[in-house]
Order: sequence, then structure tokens, then C-alpha cells
Amino acid sequence: VQLQASGGGLFQAGGSLRLSCAASGRALSNYAMGWFRRAPGKEREFVSAISWRGERRAYADSVKGRFTISRDNAKNTVYLQMNSLKPEDTAVYYCAATASYSNELHYAQRSYDSWGQGTLVTVSS
Repeated sequence: VQLQASGGGLFQAGGSLRLSCAASGRALSNYAMGWFRRAPGKEREFVSAISWRGERRAYADSVKGRFTISRDNAKNTVYLQMNSLKPEDTAVYYCAATASYSNELHYAQRSYDSWGQGTLVTVSS
């Protein structure tokens, strides 16, 4: 499956944005999805994950209560709604996919075998 992330840009602290991850080549309904980010000078880290049908979701502690992951399998797209933005949310955001036939969540980067190109989110204070 090929993934294309979009929605990044320059935003104000306290603001909101929604990232999209559009899939092509395969039906996204057979994939568990995740969002990761790499902040300047840091390692890429887990942000959020959603199971193949969307029944289960998980978040990093740093974004819990502010970010919401969702998916629309009919549109072959996964979203990351980001609210109450903070400067420390500045990063390149990546979506990732792994084939799944259960409601399992995946937190580790090595669990994913398809990655989008990343979209840069910059949050100014």
C-alpha cells in the first residue's frame, strides 16, 4: 500500500489542524495504522495508532486528550486531528500501515512496513 500524508504547515500555538493519510494500491480496511513524528534533533516517536476497523485507538502520553486518530475506510484515508497545539508538537509527521486482520494496535515502528513521505507541522508560540 502507498501512503500520502498531507495537511502540514505553519500553525499558532493553541490552534488546530487535521492531518490526512491517503492510501492507494490496497484497501486500507485490511491495515492497522499509525502516526509517528520526528522532531528536530530527535528520534522518530510514536504518536497514535488505530486498529483495522477503528475499534481501538492509542495515543502517546504527550498528545493524549489533544489529538484524535480516526479512519474512513470507504475513503481509504486515516486522519489525525490535532488540537491545542504546542510548540513541542513541531515535527515531521509520518503515517504508517501494517497488514492486520484483528483489532490489534501497533506501537513499534518495526511493526509497520509501509510509510508515507511525511508532512511538516510547525507550531509557533
